[in-house]
Amino acid sequence: MTEIDTDAFLADLYALREIGRFRTGVHRPTFSAADMESRRWLMARLEACGLDAAIDGIGTVLGRHRGPGPHLLVGSHIETQNEAGWLDGALGVVAGVALARAGLPVDVVAFADEEGHFSGGFLGSRSAIGDLTEAEIDAARNRTDGTPLRDALEAAGLAGLPRMRLDPGRYRGFLEMHIEQGTQLESAGQHLGVVSGIVAIWQFRIVFEGNQDHAGGTTMAERRDAGLAAVRLLAAIDREFPKVCGPRSTWTTGRITLDPGGFSIIPGRAEVFFQFRDVSVPVLERMEACLEALVRESNRRERCPATLTALAKAVPAPCDPGLMGALSEAAEAVCPGGWQVMPSGAGHDAQNVARILPAAMLFVPSIGGISHHWAEDTADADLALGVRALGAAAARVLAR
Repeated sequence: MTEIDTDAFLADLYALREIGRFRTGVHRPTFSAADMESRRWLMARLEACGLDAAIDGIGTVLGRHRGPGPHLLVGSHIETQNEAGWLDGALGVVAGVALARAGLPVDVVAFADEEGHFSGGFLGSRSAIGDLTEAEIDAARNRTDGTPLRDALEAAGLAGLPRMRLDPGRYRGFLEMHIEQGTQLESAGQHLGVVSGIVAIWQFRIVFEGNQDHAGGTTMAERRDAGLAAVRLLAAIDREFPKVCGPRSTWTTGRITLDPGGFSIIPGRAEVFFQFRDVSVPVLERMEACLEALVRESNRRERCPATLTALAKAVPAPCDPGLMGALSEAAEAVCPGGWQVMPSGAGHDAQNVARILPAAMLFVPSIGGISHHWAEDTADADLALGVRALGAAAARVLAR
């Protein structure tokens, strides 16, 4: 079994945590000063492991193994959500560094903006597979302050650099190690999760048109309250979706905006951003059909007509059976009986890479299921188990 220096691996993780540290987590949004410092830190680590490191025109860092193949691609991302956790993304990249340090013929990648600070999302991994156009880069804006992506790239010193494209012929596959971001492993008392597939996220906008009016002078019988119509539809969704969803489906109302939003004004318009997730296309299609039927029923009953618009429909990404098998064998070797197969409820760069390469993921537990928050954490022992299993799996795949 390949020997991984887990002490050096943990030391790297803790060192990266200090760049942009916020409480016990990290604030390292894409192309910020802290994010760019972390990318320079990573390039130095990759060079120290004997890889040729470079950063491309969208901010993705790639360390290339200098020797002959076969090769594996290993990595994730290193920017974070705002004031968030220290392991989301960083774990997969630092695990790749650990595998390179152990002498495995791997390339290590840190894709840019998996966290979606800029409109479009997954900029690095989409660019790397040829799915990001110059027009999309022109149109992209920072979701927080509206900064154009072109301006952010120039300020970060990336303007004019070529964008890297992955060569599928170079790799036997892609491995991404990640925290679970949920409670399934912890609840089951397990230490490792071999991911079976990555969910697709289907996103929608629902707009309700009512009539803005005075909150005191307009009787309840006269009202066309767009806010109440929205709430009643969302309650109906929550009541009906369990009848059509899968065992791990989720649905979320991410934002409700009432216009004009005053205390004493009946809202004349409501806008809802809604999403659901699953790993099965038939389940997703059932949920969409249910949503459409509920909107039709709302329009029959309510005085505020609703318009449903689909914004995005991703495709689920099943993990490669061969890579899953290698991860399962490795998990059993390093942690007998302490692992399970499970889906990923979150999106990851692996789902984009899976469009051109075999891809698979390995999870370690999240304490309390907390992620996208500065309290995000995982026990050092589980982090060490994970990187050992990842290294053992990589060695199995490369030896075949």
